[in-house]
Amino acid sequence: MVETVWSVCGMCTARCPIRVEVEGGVITWIEGNPHLLGGALCARGSAGLALLADDERPRQPLLRKGGRGEGRWQPVSWDIALDQVAERLQAIIAKDGARSTIMSCRGGPFVDPAKAFIQALGSPNFTNHDSACGRNVHHASLSVYGVGRPDLTYDIKNARHLVLFGRNLLESMKIGEANQVLDMLDAGGRLTYVDVRQTVTGLKASRFLMVRPGTDYALTLGLLHGLIKAGAYDAEFVRRHTVGFDELAAFVEPYTLDWAAQECGVKAKSLKELIDELGADRPRVIFHPGWMLARYRDSFYASRNLHLLNVLMGNLEIKGGQIFAKGAKDCGRKGIRNLTDLVPKPEERRADGAGWKYPHFDKGPGIFPLFYEAMATGEPYPLKALFCYRHDPLTCFPDPGAQKRRLDTLELLVSIDTHYSEFGWYSDVILPESPYLERDCQVAVQKGPKPRLIYRQRAAEPRHDTRPGWWIFQQLASRLGLGQYFPYSTIEELWAWQLEPTGIKIGDFAAQGFVDLADKPILDDRESMARRLATPSGKIELVSGKLAAQGIESLRPYESPPKPPAGSFRLVFGRSAVNTHGHTINNPLLHELLPANRLWINKRAAAGLGVADGDWLEVISQDGAARGQIQAKVTEFIHPEAVYCLHGFGRQVPLQSRACNAGMSDQKLQTGLLLDLDRVGGGLCLCEGLVTVRRSDRNGKREVEL
Repeated sequence: MVETVWSVCGMCTARCPIRVEVEGGVITWIEGNPHLLGGALCARGSAGLALLADDERPRQPLLRKGGRGEGRWQPVSWDIALDQVAERLQAIIAKDGARSTIMSCRGGPFVDPAKAFIQALGSPNFTNHDSACGRNVHHASLSVYGVGRPDLTYDIKNARHLVLFGRNLLESMKIGEANQVLDMLDAGGRLTYVDVRQTVTGLKASRFLMVRPGTDYALTLGLLHGLIKAGAYDAEFVRRHTVGFDELAAFVEPYTLDWAAQECGVKAKSLKELIDELGADRPRVIFHPGWMLARYRDSFYASRNLHLLNVLMGNLEIKGGQIFAKGAKDCGRKGIRNLTDLVPKPEERRADGAGWKYPHFDKGPGIFPLFYEAMATGEPYPLKALFCYRHDPLTCFPDPGAQKRRLDTLELLVSIDTHYSEFGWYSDVILPESPYLERDCQVAVQKGPKPRLIYRQRAAEPRHDTRPGWWIFQQLASRLGLGQYFPYSTIEELWAWQLEPTGIKIGDFAAQGFVDLADKPILDDRESMARRLATPSGKIELVSGKLAAQGIESLRPYESPPKPPAGSFRLVFGRSAVNTHGHTINNPLLHELLPANRLWINKRAAAGLGVADGDWLEVISQDGAARGQIQAKVTEFIHPEAVYCLHGFGRQVPLQSRACNAGMSDQKLQTGLLLDLDRVGGGLCLCEGLVTVRRSDRNGKREVEL
């Protein structure tokens, strides 16, 4: 008999809803939830079965033997591993206090137990990967609306024009969002795509603008100028709902469309045509403010300008525009319980300085790289322990060598993950989490125009001695005398406790795998929209009062990026629809589709170096400290000042036989960039590093380090 199990995919951070077919306890089929995605699923989601079959992952708890990174492990029972972690943590807290412990995670809807655990210890140091992703976007949103990135959603399907700056939606790959883009195009909508290279998304675009690397901010300044000069904006919306327009208009006066075209290396005619189209298509125009905008030193300001362009379109709270994300309260309903609601919030200041040393940074997840600064200096207090839950900073952040030197100042490194990460390989303890198809997760709210409750349901029994995160944190808390903050012993008890205020039962999820909290999308009346704005003025701030109070400019003069010297290029990176950064590189099926990355290099630049397509290249970091070997992909579809590779390759975990030393690691070439942060937005400057490229005199054969 075939049984349907509703769940949430865990092959990437998009977390698409899925339907799993199980027959006799064996998973036989995975597809996108037909009620939300029509059955659609990407290659990564379809490779979930290969993840279960792969034995090249931690199969029971492991304790380090020998030096960090040597790869000598002692398999132990869960009781022994958890007891050791708890004992070492107790000793650290007794000496240096709970504040000396950091918890980092990948983010997403299921991190409540991890956050509750670190909060119950009494440490304020909860963080995540977002400095290498969307911190600039989040803080830009806060500076304009007073609400962050998760509080805005986009009705792409009903838009007339979508403008994307490097937001490669069709390869990212969030199935529902990708389908919305295709529906918009089928309905006659326009898509403008801006990037330093062509992508699958750009191939579907009505207009593709290949810009010079580091000039995104310049293009946004030119578009602001062009729209204002042409009167192609919603003047009434701006008058009623914003402050700072006159200052904005005066600031962009020098940044004409002709100037932007020359600075970015695109045709002025294309920009002028774009202005005409935007004026005709508004208000149903969406400038996506970005997702992974940890790129350049002015990426915060580029994202902020994208928000301002949305405001000029007057596209808030309309069909085909930006919509404030709604929750249970907006539906007149009570929300679920979260474990963090039980735990007193720590009063200690964060070690990364978020919220006090840097008051403009959201102190929720803070800024992870600034913990490395604190490790090096011991200020404001010593740090001694780091837990990474589904987060691999050595793959996520630049310069792993510099990271390891700082991690060596810590007494305890714990990795909680489904696979061997680079951080896990360097850690002291590995606590293996069950893969997503083998674990349940707590109920979570998915905010949006039509909010819903979601959960992840286990579809198969664990093949190995692995456990779900909610159990791991409950067990650790119990050993540390904090069990009162985790009022459950089974997932069923946790679900019932979470849902009790809502009147919803876990059985209500059986029909579709989710529970809608509203019958139809909720749109605010435009005049009542101000109640959602948390800015000092109570209006949308084209010039931020909060930033001004901190002495930070909302409108920064543009600085042109220098051109790389001959033979050098700006190293940029991205992702494909096949692999999820470092998470899936060793997946047997996905490895067959994409066994290694290649280095995109412009055809003219390659000719100047005597490089042909398929040649092996040596790529050298700007300080000469790091080198990588990779094959060339010679193409016209990348700017001559840049080279590009997929992120996540070049891993050096010997037990991952398929991924080990396959391809090149971009983060290992980002030497000197670990603390190169946008000090306004909090995002790393991951695309500010230069590399030298030359033909390799080696045969390119993979060397396996044992």
